[in-house]
Amino acid sequence: MHSERAFIVITPYESRRLIAKAVVQLPEIKAALTNGWIVVATGSTNGYVAEELLGAPLIKENFISGHITLGETWNTPDNPDYIFPIVLHKGVRKDIRAEQALELFSDKDVFIKGANAVDSQFNAAVFMAHQAGGTIGSALGTIYARGARLIMPVSLEKMIPSIAEAVKHSGNKSYTYSTGSPIGMMPIINAVVVTEIQALSTLFGVQVYHIGSGGIAGSEGSVVVIIEGEAEKVKQAFEFVQAIKGEKPLLRPNGTPNQ
Repeated sequence: MHSERAFIVITPYESRRLIAKAVVQLPEIKAALTNGWIVVATGSTNGYVAEELLGAPLIKENFISGHITLGETWNTPDNPDYIFPIVLHKGVRKDIRAEQALELFSDKDVFIKGANAVDSQFNAAVFMAHQAGGTIGSALGTIYARGARLIMPVSLEKMIPSIAEAVKHSGNKSYTYSTGSPIGMMPIINAVVVTEIQALSTLFGVQVYHIGSGGIAGSEGSVVVIIEGEAEKVKQAFEFVQAIKGEKPLLRPNGTPNQ
């Protein structure tokens, strides 16, 4: 069968949209949409996931908690329009907190949490500025105890050499100096990690190779990949990425100081 190859540059916001569209096609998500619970924790990538699940636009800046902007790390802003984690039961949005939904979780239910770092082995980690570990610190015990599904969308923009090594040297009480809010790191195992690689593979059945990252003048953090596979699948994947080109950048969350 004829094989082809495509070279693709994906900006950070296009990556978020691509990853979100793949997440909602995962079998774990489809099963939970039919007969289970889904919790979408706050985060920039998860804002796109929430839009895909809800089938409606979201003011994604209001769905951001801890973040990096202005060259610093920031805690959850004092945002009067803050959108709390989104809870779905059998595909219907429920007006309850994530903690309440977690109490009802079984092994078939899904918790979606973005990551702040991923390594080449697709281990992931979450930053923790909160002294007790924040969202991931409060949820992880229940998720692991019940065998629930943890899905972590994260761009290759956030790739680091080693999660294990990074965690050894982190801790929000351990630094003498800090550019912004200091953080610890929670390493995650047994999660379904979805980067651009898994996203394109899931959606189109192609092989994906990460060959570079970076950019300037609005394309900072872009990911460069090569895809290979059957001619029609490569064509579909390339056209799909072209269709999401121009995804608008996120703004600073309401409540983040201007400086």
